[in-house]
Amino acid sequence: MSNIARITSKGQTTIPKQVRAALHVAPGDLIAWEIRPDGTALVRRVRALDVEYLRAIEGTLAEWSSPADEEAYRDL
Repeated sequence: MSNIARITSKGQTTIPKQVRAALHVAPGDLIAWEIRPDGTALVRRVRALDVEYLRAIEGTLAEWSSPADEEAYRDL
């Protein structure tokens, strides 16, 4: 599938309907662009993080933040 869109003087473009449908994106959604070494670009939908959920589970991860863990995983 190949879709073509024009870039405006402000660097904006319209995402073709078929591409929006394939990515399951709608107005207000976020997309991420990844530029690959060969000059191609990968576009994907980004889901917003649920910050409240992440804060709620943060306390359960404390067992992985000891000095011994920091030492063991420092070079990863």
